[in-house]
Amino acid sequence: MSKPKEILGILFQLVVAGLAVIFTAYILPGIEVDDYLTGIIIAALLALLNITIKPILIFLTIPITLVTLGLFLLVINAVLVLIAASIVSGFTVDSFWWALLFSLILSLVNSILGISLGEGRFLR
Repeated sequence: MSKPKEILGILFQLVVAGLAVIFTAYILPGIEVDDYLTGIIIAALLALLNITIKPILIFLTIPITLVTLGLFLLVINAVLVLIAASIVSGFTVDSFWWALLFSLILSLVNSILGISLGEGRFLR
C-alpha cells in the first residue's frame, strides 16, 4: 500500500472514530463532547493512550487481571477515558462509571462501524 493511501486510511479511521465518540457521548447523559473537532481530538488521544500507556498498565496489573479473569481490563479502559477527559477541555465525564460505560459502548460502536464500513480496527 502506498503512503498516500495509508495516510488517507488513517484519516478515514480517525474521522469515523470521531463520529463514534460523538454518537456515544450523545446517548450517554454523563458524557459531554463540545463539538466534532473535540470528538476527533478525543479519538486521536484515546488511540495514542491505547498505544503508549495501556500496555504499561496491563503489564503492571497482570496479577489482578488474572484473578478477575480479564475484567480488570475494563477498569484500565475507563481510566484511559478519565485521563483523556482531564487532558481535553471540551470533554467531560461525570464519574468513573460513566467512563466505564463510555468505553464499553465506544468499543461496540467502533466495532459496528468497522464491520459496516469494511475497515480494519478502530479505537477500542
